[in-house]
Amino acid sequence: MKDILSLDLDELKREMVLSGERDYRANQIFKWIYAKKVFDFSEMTDLSTGLRHKLGSLFQFTTMKEVERQISVDGTKKFLLKLEDDNLIETVVLSHPRHVTFCISSQVGCALNCSFCATGASGFTRDLSASEIVTQVILMENSIGRPVDNIVFMGMGEPFLNEANVYKAIKILHDPVGRNLGIRHFTISTAGIPEGIKRLADSGMDVRLSVSLHSASDEKRSSLMPVNKNYPLDSLRRALDYYQKKTGNRITFEYALIKGVNDSKEDLTRLVEFLMGMKSFVNIIPVNPVKPIFARPSDQEIASFSESLKKAGFECAIRHEKGTDIDAACGQLRQKRRG
Repeated sequence: MKDILSLDLDELKREMVLSGERDYRANQIFKWIYAKKVFDFSEMTDLSTGLRHKLGSLFQFTTMKEVERQISVDGTKKFLLKLEDDNLIETVVLSHPRHVTFCISSQVGCALNCSFCATGASGFTRDLSASEIVTQVILMENSIGRPVDNIVFMGMGEPFLNEANVYKAIKILHDPVGRNLGIRHFTISTAGIPEGIKRLADSGMDVRLSVSLHSASDEKRSSLMPVNKNYPLDSLRRALDYYQKKTGNRITFEYALIKGVNDSKEDLTRLVEFLMGMKSFVNIIPVNPVKPIFARPSDQEIASFSESLKKAGFECAIRHEKGTDIDAACGQLRQKRRG
């Protein structure tokens, strides 16, 4: 049986026609699943009894089991989810006064092995299917009892290394017949895959782009993020220039501030030089010390770095990590469970 959550609306219409039904039935089913959040064909009451039975023989729903949940004092919720093949992934719900953001995984594990990330330490297992990505969103919305406002692909995995399934999931969740989440409410966060950035620019898919930068020195960035050895800063900058010329969109840069590693005046100067000429916004993130070798700068040092960047003419904000009292950094909870 086919997984119905892996099908976009056009594909579902084709499946309906192939099964001898009219294609408009797909719109009805799509609304039941994504707008009304009904995942039992027998409850889709504007469909005939015969069609409901037929759907049960044609399609199945992806299932995911919640293994563990942690809730922070700041309201952040971290979920450890077991897939049908017993692999584990993580999803985070970030609660803000006026909106809720889901931090979604795109892979089981990650192959990039960034030195400050717990996900990379556990290695890469496989890509998530489009339906597994969609199911994370459905499960989280059901769990918190309200629709999500923003989705960021900033969980486990590198989205541009599972591009087809990430784009498919976005298409399904964006479709106005179903979930109808605005396209600018999706953000793809990348460690810096130039060809992926260029393909996003060419796709016409107007999602937001976020880049994990963390250093504007090739030597330092390569030590923090081995991906930089294959795609150094000059190739990343060319891809970002192409993206911005094609889309006109501002790019968000994530900069995890690490004491004694990337927080010096020289680091700031290099960052300013790298950002020059781009429409950018920098999230300065005091590092979440998932490994004892990384230390968080003092509040004064963090504020000084931020103010210096602003004086140089760049928009930025200090984004204090949510869920620091729980295992909210990407990969921590999964790593602990696998032990």
